[in-house]
Amino acid sequence: MVLSRRGLVVGNYCHDVLIRDDVVVGESLGGAASFISNVFNGLSIDSDYVSRVGSDFNYSVSAPPIVSSASRTTLFHAHFSTRRSEVERHPNADRILKRVCACDPISPDDLPESVQFEFGMAVGVGGEILPKTLEKMVEICNVVFVDIQGLIREFDEVDGTVRLIRLKDSRFYHLLPRIEFLKASAEEEVYVDVEEVRKWCYVVVTNGKNGCRVYWRDGEVQIAAFPAVEVDPTGAGDSFLGGFVAGLVQGLAVPDAALLGNLFGSLTVGRIGLPEFDSQLLKRVKDEVQKRKLQCFGCCEENEEEVGFTKPDGHEQFHASLSAAILPHVQPLLEFQSKPLVQGISPRFSGQQKLLLNTLDDEPVEFVEGKPSCK
Repeated sequence: MVLSRRGLVVGNYCHDVLIRDDVVVGESLGGAASFISNVFNGLSIDSDYVSRVGSDFNYSVSAPPIVSSASRTTLFHAHFSTRRSEVERHPNADRILKRVCACDPISPDDLPESVQFEFGMAVGVGGEILPKTLEKMVEICNVVFVDIQGLIREFDEVDGTVRLIRLKDSRFYHLLPRIEFLKASAEEEVYVDVEEVRKWCYVVVTNGKNGCRVYWRDGEVQIAAFPAVEVDPTGAGDSFLGGFVAGLVQGLAVPDAALLGNLFGSLTVGRIGLPEFDSQLLKRVKDEVQKRKLQCFGCCEENEEEVGFTKPDGHEQFHASLSAAILPHVQPLLEFQSKPLVQGISPRFSGQQKLLLNTLDDEPVEFVEGKPSCK
């Protein structure tokens, strides 16, 4: 499966606040568009971006968003806890996510007119993707990738806590036969009837240290992960999807593209906020992708449906080559993980974090550096 380099990414930028035991430990630019553009820029993937923010948006981004003067930028609080009582109450959740502010949704009129894109990505995080907007994307994009979080998230009317609903109960279910790839996390997978959905589109399920699994109508394949130390899982799924699509754009078979997705997901969890990819790392990854593309040239011509979704010869070696490329960048974190904890701070929260010593009582925070709250 080969896609051109011309793409459309639809999803709002956000402001993310990470809170550990009621203390703010980090603030950063968030939203799927920011993590995906970060990967695309690093791999030189050409795309247009459609995002909305409020007049309070205070970040410099490579793809300027639409500014909604009547609303504020989408704001999320991600609550982490080391307290035993909280861990026992939410044993399957690595965080409790709350949407504090929601910017205006993206409408079909916000999308480019009279343009046909080779691929589109519907990557909502805060309710900004509307059914009619996704319908418009299906019309103007040859291949559409959808992150399920934009389809099945609902938000508590009182405190904005994110909860998930069954995909079948969402307003998007009827559109599944018209999209090509649906991405979900292991937590979100339980809200998807994979056996049913795989009849209509390909399903990719990410599962952290266990890598990811790709499902299609007649088969499935497990793709290995890469070494990583989790400091903050925010954006890892977005980076995965960016790497996955980038791999397909550059001509990789689906399993090899999923490896590239796993690689960027692993690099993202190693720090708080948007990662900065080392230029030498990106060069090595690009070189390995180019070698792999040349190695597999012509191998999927006879039966693309069957061969393109099963592991091609040399897949494990490609994984080893990518692992060698990133090892110098993850080795220091892996060594740190093996050391004793310092002052009660676990490795999960001791990466590139900014400590702000103000406590919270589930109220919107007043941000540093001129970033306003939603009060």
